[in-house]
Order: sequence, then C-alpha cells, then structure tokens
Amino acid sequence: MGVPPLGRSVRVGYAVGSVATGSFATVPGLLLLPYLTDTLGIAAVLAGAIVLLPKALDVVLNPVAGRISDRYESPLGPRRPFLLRGGLALAGCFALLFAAPDLGSRVVDATWVLVAFVGCAAAYAFFQVPYIAMPAEITDDYAERTRLMSWRVAVLTVAILISGGSAPAIRDAIGGRDGYRVMGLTIAVLLAVGTIGAYYGTRAAPIGRPAETTGTLREQLRVVAQAADFRWLLITLMLQALGIGSMLAGIDYLARYVLRDPGAASIGFVCVVGPALLVSPLWLAFGQRYGKKTGFTVASVILGLGALGLTAAEQVPTWTVYLAIAVVGIGFTGAQVFPLAMLPDVAAVDAARSGIRRAGVFTGIWTAGETLGLALGPGVYALVLAAGGYVSSTNRDAVQPESAVTAIVVGLSVVPALLIAVSLFTLQRYRLTADEVLEAR
Repeated sequence: MGVPPLGRSVRVGYAVGSVATGSFATVPGLLLLPYLTDTLGIAAVLAGAIVLLPKALDVVLNPVAGRISDRYESPLGPRRPFLLRGGLALAGCFALLFAAPDLGSRVVDATWVLVAFVGCAAAYAFFQVPYIAMPAEITDDYAERTRLMSWRVAVLTVAILISGGSAPAIRDAIGGRDGYRVMGLTIAVLLAVGTIGAYYGTRAAPIGRPAETTGTLREQLRVVAQAADFRWLLITLMLQALGIGSMLAGIDYLARYVLRDPGAASIGFVCVVGPALLVSPLWLAFGQRYGKKTGFTVASVILGLGALGLTAAEQVPTWTVYLAIAVVGIGFTGAQVFPLAMLPDVAAVDAARSGIRRAGVFTGIWTAGETLGLALGPGVYALVLAAGGYVSSTNRDAVQPESAVTAIVVGLSVVPALLIAVSLFTLQRYRLTADEVLEAR
C-alpha cells in the first residue's frame, strides 16, 4: 500500500530547503572566483584550484553522509535531524568564507578561503544529501515526486534570484572587501532560513516504509554503481553541472569586461530566473503528458541553445545577450525539475526490488557528482581564462588583453554548449519507465 498523497504544507515545507541549496549552489559559483582573482589578487589557476579542492572533498564525503543517514534511527526519521545540524553549520562557515582578514598576505588570504570553503563543503554534505534523499521515502507515488520537485524548483528559482541577484548588488554597493563581508553575512542568513524552514516544514511528512540497511558502504557503492539507469542519469547530471558551473563562473566577468556594466550580473540573474518562474508549471505539465525523460531531453536542448547563443556576446546588442540568458533560464528550470524527480524513482525501485534502504547512498553519489561538476565548472573556466592571458589583480578594473575577453565568452558559451550536447547522448541510455516505477510500489 502506497504512502498517502502529501499535503501542501509538506510540499512547501520541503521546498523551503531549496533556499539553502539554491543560495549555496549559486553565490560561491558566481562570486568566489572573482573574489579570489580580482579582490585578493590570486592567480587564476591557483584560484580555480581553491574553488575546486573543497568541492572535490564531497566526492568522498557525500556517499559517507548518505550512508550515515541511511543507518540513523530517530523518531524524526533518518534524514531530518541532519538538516538542522548541517544547515546551521553551513551558515556559520559561509559567513567566514568572504571575511578574510586584510593582513596584506596572499598566502593568508588563500589559506583562509580554502579552510572556510572546506568547512562549507563538509557541512553542506550533511544537509544536502539527507535533504535530497527524503522524496524517495516520504512518497512512493511517481507523479507525486514530480509535483514535489516542481514545488522545490519553484522555490529554488526564487532563491537563485534573490541570492544571485542581491549578492553582486550588495558587494558593489559597499565595495571592496567590506562589500564581500556584508554579502557573506546576508547569504548566511538565507542559508539559516532555508535550513530552519525545511526542518520544521517537514515535521508532518511521512517517514516512509522501513527498510533494512545491510551491507558495508563499499558493497552498497558497488551495487549502486552497477545500476545502469542511475549511472547514465548521473553522468548526464555531471556533464550538465560542469557546463552550468562554467557559465555561472563567467557571469561576473561577462558583465564587467564584455558588457562593460558591473550591474549587468544582477540583471543577468533576473533574465535567468524571471522566465523560470513562469515556465516551471509548464515543465510540470509537459512532464506529466510526455514523461520525465522526454521533458529532461527537451529542457537540455533549450539549455544548450541558450549557451550557444552567448557565443556572439561581443558582437551583438546587450538586450540580445539578455535574451540568450533568458533561454538558458528556461532550459535550466526543466533540467532541474526532471532529474530531481527521476532520482527518487531509481532509488525507490532499487529499494522495492532489494528490500534494502539505499536512498542515502544513491543521493550521496548523486550529490557528489553534481557537486564535483559544479566545482569543476569554475576550475575549467579558470583554465580558459588563464589560457587567454587573464590578468589577476587587487584592482577589479584591471585592463585585460583581447584574448582574455575572448576567453571570457568562450568559457561561458562554447564550453557549456559542447558539454550539454554530449549529455544528450548519455541521457538516451536511461531506460526506467513510469510503468516500472508503478510496478515497484
């Protein structure tokens, strides 16, 4: 017998957690690389490594976090207690991330950011993994998971708009290191709000049917790795996360050196998220009619076309660039809704067939892959900047050679478009159907 339909309060409560995930996924990807290269004066290659290494830690830590939450026994369920602990720790570490003391030492600055970002990554693992694992256990209804994800993505979109739009504006309004410090504190408050909202908002959510958690972590990782549908879905996700991470890292550079308007970074985020708020219900309706895989495919094509449109950013009017960014936003919304709704299906089918609860392990590997992709994106972008001869400086208005300006555009257009094109081929290897999910209930 299936879990009863979820009430609106649970859907909204669960979705509020995306205030935390959206803010943390957006702001470091948008501003951490420029903070390192153009405020702290750290060379692009080293800055890219600082952005990458803490996130790479999550490749190891996320499956562990999933395994721990799988085995955790609590009247609140195996996931909710981790939301509060991990989320509040994340908020504290984030407040420190952009607060490096001005001691005139680039070594101290680089070390401060690296240590604080490691703390953020570790705390985020213990929030994000249990959070994303919850849908597989609070409902076993195929369509209900899509509805739950549509609520989540709607809130995620608003969170990206607020955090991604306000963070550059706060930084620019105050200026210098102080601008980054105030911005960091502001985003830390958003992280805490999302954490507390998700924790209390899901208190009425069903815990789900019990399942065993036998086997060592290594054994479960091996089993999960052998799940073909999960494997191809994960590869698709990683390729797209890599492309999105590269685009995100380039927005601030695009605004300053191509559009010649620092405020364009905030406008660009509005162009991404504004259309997304409108099309999220349309993606839901499309998925219900044509299926999640088809919806994911179409959304990915639109996302890739938007990225491709940015290749002409140096030659076309500014409004055309914003239009291409809006197309990216439309595709990005669907590319968030569908894979997040497909993951619980894979985990639930595995649990039904094996009798073993592995949702946390599935989610741990999933979030590790997504995190690695999003982290590698800025790293790849930093390499493209370095290849173009980008000049790092403590002066944000440093003059760049023409090759660096070209690299800025290539890194956020051509590179993501190619990655998304490859992801379309891996997505077609995903075979799980709605009928198989229904049979596993």
